[in-house]
Amino acid sequence: MLNRQHLPGLLLTLAMAAIATWLARFSAFQQWGLSALTLAIVGGILIGNTVYSRLDRACAGGVALSKQKLLRLGIILFGFRLTFHDVAAVGAAGILADILVLSSTFTLAYWLGTRYFGMDKESAILIGAGSSICGAAAVLATEPVVRGGPEKVAVAVATVMLFGTASMFLYPVIYHLSPAIPEHFGIYIGSTVHEVAQVVVAAHASATQAEGAAVITKMIRVMMLAPFLLGLSVWKTGKGTLADGGRRQITIPWFALGFIAVAGAHSYFSLPAPWAGYINTLDNLMLAMAMAALVLGTHLGAIRKAGMKPLALAGILFVYLIAGGALINCGVERLCA
Repeated sequence: MLNRQHLPGLLLTLAMAAIATWLARFSAFQQWGLSALTLAIVGGILIGNTVYSRLDRACAGGVALSKQKLLRLGIILFGFRLTFHDVAAVGAAGILADILVLSSTFTLAYWLGTRYFGMDKESAILIGAGSSICGAAAVLATEPVVRGGPEKVAVAVATVMLFGTASMFLYPVIYHLSPAIPEHFGIYIGSTVHEVAQVVVAAHASATQAEGAAVITKMIRVMMLAPFLLGLSVWKTGKGTLADGGRRQITIPWFALGFIAVAGAHSYFSLPAPWAGYINTLDNLMLAMAMAALVLGTHLGAIRKAGMKPLALAGILFVYLIAGGALINCGVERLCA
């Protein structure tokens, strides 16, 4: 229940989200692919490591509400950006490429993270989700399922920001050195680059003809977040047992079901353009508030304490997305030709 105790924390995260949204409109940030969500994370880390210790007692309730309820509601509203018609627009090639890249990248992340690097399962899953689906948004959506904690979320988000930013500069170079067809390269970008904003920047810098296919392919990959969370919840439940030998109760991420329901409804009942704009603005604000809230309690010492293993894992996944993703896309193109 919302009460007066939540107000200071909600106002704090709202102010941070509003500033991040305002900054994201400047071309200097857009050129670097820094969205409002990314800037909210940066702001949350800065404030969390400076003045937030004095505000924690007064703001804790509202901050917790932002990173729990508002996060889930924001993910549900994200469904208004997608339709099933978008899926059909890129055809079987884009869908198959997304499925193969997502599943193989996440499997590699979990195997390398837990077996080779000796990381805890939650960190490996969060980094794998961020790399294989949609960057920081996927990390945030996965956290309620795995319950990794703010420190692990911050580390996973940091790796996504680092290598996602690098991709914006590397992919245009790859395009100009390759004989790729722009539309096919757009599918490659959309199926392998971390964040939506980074996809837009990388595709625009590569070829304007690649932008449409890149964005649609990326949004289909985002849509796969919901079944991914459902599958992860079932898998995580099956892996754990209670002390008395009984199975844990399956925790269904209801916000993932809401995401699918909204996207399905949006496929057949289009909203007037002004309404859609208002909803997307509200959604961006909620997600930015959630991102800021999630990292407010994270100290840089915790990220340093995590060491080089998360960075090394994310780096290997980045290389796999580029090289393995290219092989997957080439194979899918020949299969669907």
